[in-house]
Amino acid sequence: MNLPPGFRFFPTDEELVVHFLQRKASLLPCHPDVIPDLDLYLYDPWDLPGKALGEGRQWYFYSRKTQQRVTSNGYWGSMEIDEPIFTSSTHKKVGIKKYFTFYLGNSKTNWIMQEYSLPDSSSSSKRSSKRSGRGSTSSSHKTDYSKWVICRVYEQNCSEEEDDDGTELSCLDEVFLSLDDLDEVSLP
Repeated sequence: MNLPPGFRFFPTDEELVVHFLQRKASLLPCHPDVIPDLDLYLYDPWDLPGKALGEGRQWYFYSRKTQQRVTSNGYWGSMEIDEPIFTSSTHKKVGIKKYFTFYLGNSKTNWIMQEYSLPDSSSSSKRSSKRSGRGSTSSSHKTDYSKWVICRVYEQNCSEEEDDDGTELSCLDEVFLSLDDLDEVSLP
């Protein structure tokens, strides 16, 4: 799971879906094979370092798609945000990104999960072609779009959160706001 020195893992949404998830669903090898399989629901988010591919403060792994996103100490609640993922060249829809936040009991935490899945239309069109006999039965690999997802988990910093009115503060805004506090400090 370790990358050679000097290499970083910062894939785009399209790269995660096209170069990793589609290959995993098609049972094709991924080169380099750096994203591990992990049953997310056995671990709380702070247990991921050392188990998932970590890059900075983000962890990546394959997991089985499920409706139950419960761990021993909490659960992943939907943020009701689904974003389609399109290819940059043909603008074809290749995946869906869903957002979840981790809850300890009823308390929301700063842990965020982005779950990448393949579009259901690909899965249903494959199933319908197999049912109608048009699908190739001599294929050396099956495509299983419904079972796999890629998860990206990270802890959101307080400075990344939105202000009360829904607008984000830039780093410069935060610096200027902190300078306002200096007016209250008396210097000798």
